[in-house]
Amino acid sequence: MTEKPVVLMPEDIQRVIGKDAQRNNILAAKMVSEVVKTTLGPKGMDKMLVSPANEIIVTNDGVTILEEMQIEHPAAKMMVEIARTQETEIGDGTTTAVMIAGKLLENAEKLLDKKIHPTVITRGYKIAAEKCQEILKEISFRIAPEIEESENLLKQIAMTAMTGKGAESSKEKFANIIVEAVKQIHSNGKADIKDIKIEKVKGDGIKDTELIFGIVLDKEKVSHDMPRIVRGAKIALVDFPLELKNPEIDTKVSVSSPEELQNFIVQEEKVIKDIVERVKNSGANVIFCQKGIDDFAQYLLSKYEIYACRRVARSDMEKLSKATGGKIVSNLGELTPFELGHAQILEEVSHGEEVFTYVKGCQNPKALTILIHGGSEHVIDEIERALKDGLGDVICSLKSGLIVPGGGAVEIELAKRLREFGQTLTGREQLAVEEFASALEFIPSTLAENAGIDPIDILTELKSRHDSGEKDAGLNLFTNKIENVLTTKIIEPYKIKSQAINSASEVAIMILRIDDVIASAGKKEGMNSAGRMPPYMGGLE
Repeated sequence: MTEKPVVLMPEDIQRVIGKDAQRNNILAAKMVSEVVKTTLGPKGMDKMLVSPANEIIVTNDGVTILEEMQIEHPAAKMMVEIARTQETEIGDGTTTAVMIAGKLLENAEKLLDKKIHPTVITRGYKIAAEKCQEILKEISFRIAPEIEESENLLKQIAMTAMTGKGAESSKEKFANIIVEAVKQIHSNGKADIKDIKIEKVKGDGIKDTELIFGIVLDKEKVSHDMPRIVRGAKIALVDFPLELKNPEIDTKVSVSSPEELQNFIVQEEKVIKDIVERVKNSGANVIFCQKGIDDFAQYLLSKYEIYACRRVARSDMEKLSKATGGKIVSNLGELTPFELGHAQILEEVSHGEEVFTYVKGCQNPKALTILIHGGSEHVIDEIERALKDGLGDVICSLKSGLIVPGGGAVEIELAKRLREFGQTLTGREQLAVEEFASALEFIPSTLAENAGIDPIDILTELKSRHDSGEKDAGLNLFTNKIENVLTTKIIEPYKIKSQAINSASEVAIMILRIDDVIASAGKKEGMNSAGRMPPYMGGLE
């Protein structure tokens, strides 16, 4: 009697096992790294991304490129994830993180070819990553936590962050705006980027971008009869509607005569009148409402010359509260003069077809607005990304109080010291540490390549300068020379490098440990109409 074969999984399941799975994943990760590689540094190029709806994004921001690309390969998705983490944690350094991860995997492939087991490679990488963090701490510099003392340094950090983005022509002005904004919201050693609102206006040039000590809302007043400008604004922030509440269950009202109907309408108006009277009696001459405002309430507010905006987002309400010192009120009975916020001037301003409400002249505001001007949407969006990078760098420099030299100097020094450390190891892990060190050198060599300089010449000179003790020697791409980057003020936050190395080594280790990819290739999900393999099973098309 013949034995029946054991069926472990359904027929539509496809597997890639062992070396094939590893090579496939490494190839995908390398491809992601190659995509963003050309955007690195001040001379990096931009990418134009066109969505199915023909929306265009022009950027050289790593995480934006990867998120818009709709990547499907699971290993490649893991690379996108580290870019996302870098973006949320620091706001900058996404390209660096992805490139190091890609290079670590590419170098691991060389070791796999030498028949070195993935477990040995991952152990070596883990040792190297931990040693990197130690060395980074040693070679970083401490800055004063007081913004006044480290103001110039912070401006240089912001300028380094924005170099190579669309903001380069006005980077000095933007650096001043960034440091000024962070200085204003910084309290008790902390600053939150969420307290800086970025609003975009089409028109004028990027050099007209301004910092407003208050909040700009993309809202207009609810009625044309309301005043356009309010001086000495007393602002009520309410999150209840200025209209009658609808019953939450189906309700029927029976009216049997015209008088009863009239009384019903009069009663409704009386309730609205009471609400508006309460607002007026609190002394408020401006009201921002998170919910709706009834037509009759709009008429009454106009009559009392109260400026009103409705359906203001919760996040904007919180920023208004921080900027004006007002409290967000949830109950009409709680609205008193003590809950009101204050601003010197509030006005409605039109920019082309768009209308904005400016709340300006707030006393010691803890939330601000950076108003970006620009000729086109694509330019404004790229300036916003550059400003966010600059803000993230300045805030995280203050948080950790540590900075490192830029221009590839820190990577070369790390690689040099890692190699020295590798010599003390016995066993095959030494080879993995060596490959980790050369992966770090990928950053300065790409900086040179993107600037059109010979990467081999640059790497050789950088290494020899660092070997002779010049640990701050890095690549100044404005002069295309190797200089002391601390003197030329090319500096970056310690946290960018620390987070990038952490994320990159973790994802590389995780991908190397995979030796089996199991995926459903059923026609409904994986197999396309041509019957081809899904991208994560076969080649990357």
